Amino acid sequence: MTDIEQVRNLRINDYNYPLPDERIAKHPLAEREQCKLLIYSHNQLSEGHFYDVPQLLPQGCMLVYNNTRVINARLRFRKATGSTIEIFCLEPVAPHDYQLIFQTTDTCTWLCLVGNSKRWKEGALEQTVDIDGRQVTLSATRGERRGNSWEIIFTWDAQDVTFASLLTALGEIPIPPYLNRNTEESDLTDYQTVYSHIDGSVAAPTAGLHFTDELLAECDNRGITRRELTLHVGAGTFQPVKSENIGEHEMHYEFIAVERSLLAELVHALATKQPIVAVGTTSVRTLESLYYVGQMLEVNPDADDLTVTQWMPYTTPCQISAQQALQNIVDYLDRHHLSTLMGNTQLMIAPGFQYRIINGMITNFHQPQSTLLLLVAAFVGNDNWRSLYDYALAHDFRFLSYGDACLFLK
Repeated sequence: MTDIEQVRNLRINDYNYPLPDERIAKHPLAEREQCKLLIYSHNQLSEGHFYDVPQLLPQGCMLVYNNTRVINARLRFRKATGSTIEIFCLEPVAPHDYQLIFQTTDTCTWLCLVGNSKRWKEGALEQTVDIDGRQVTLSATRGERRGNSWEIIFTWDAQDVTFASLLTALGEIPIPPYLNRNTEESDLTDYQTVYSHIDGSVAAPTAGLHFTDELLAECDNRGITRRELTLHVGAGTFQPVKSENIGEHEMHYEFIAVERSLLAELVHALATKQPIVAVGTTSVRTLESLYYVGQMLEVNPDADDLTVTQWMPYTTPCQISAQQALQNIVDYLDRHHLSTLMGNTQLMIAPGFQYRIINGMITNFHQPQSTLLLLVAAFVGNDNWRSLYDYALAHDFRFLSYGDACLFLK
């Protein structure tokens, strides 16, 4: 059986575990950094608290985190009949650029999930809101259907009001569905990392929620290099694996952006064996995707499409070093006079995957039978993840987005 067949035939039921509802944290701790920390370092298991992280990280390591910011992606429109239609903005269509679409001032189109769509037969939905003392009406019209999603055309009647302002005024932070509660005012700050500043996600990179400004300053004082990248988290992050084998599960595409300066530093880190630790699975997927971008450029140095597809790691022979792969990207950006690599990744990380960039990760505890749990199992070992989760369940760790954290180091 080939590598790809072994991975595709992994049974998702083998990545199940009992998770009682009372173990799912509905809210974070009042002090973010006080949460418990499960530590699995060089095959040794221990526990501490998140405020221990600066002392536990490898000396002189590079800590890489995702600077994406969660947008108020959930909009509710009430029809004259009393029905509520929920529109959940997933990704930009026109303009097809996150920064541009938030700055549009008359119309834009998003790919959206539509809740209660059977009640929306035809016509536009409208909602009026006060922005800086002016009444602005936002209209939503259905366009083309794409699978379970719709293209929604938004228009509004104030040409000096941005779509970002409308989302801030009308939208809600889309907290995870497994919290089984409505969004609360506290989520506006609780569900953002302290370093978030690039709008675009519909879910938070939750491993970073535990960091405070003081903890980041302590990392600086200990000589830890802090760097950031961007992956805009899509709603697909909550999509359960419904197929028996993971080979039948389709991963979602997510937008990534990595600056040339970071890529050059990563090349140096790999050359000097400086440990690279990723904060969260989104940072993991972005960093590990870079290897395959670089491998594509090894074959075609001026490739137009640098999208990393789901099964690429298991079907493409790995013939170059990670250092060379990232150098290929730096050279590509230089030839094209670009300061940032921007693209999309659909990368599936599952047992059988070979990590090429990172030496460690900070992450939370993930849902049973999820692709994020597969990613963890690929890092700590297919035989180890269950014992780690069993330990956490037996020692009162809190699970999922607002729960406790893990530090995994090779």
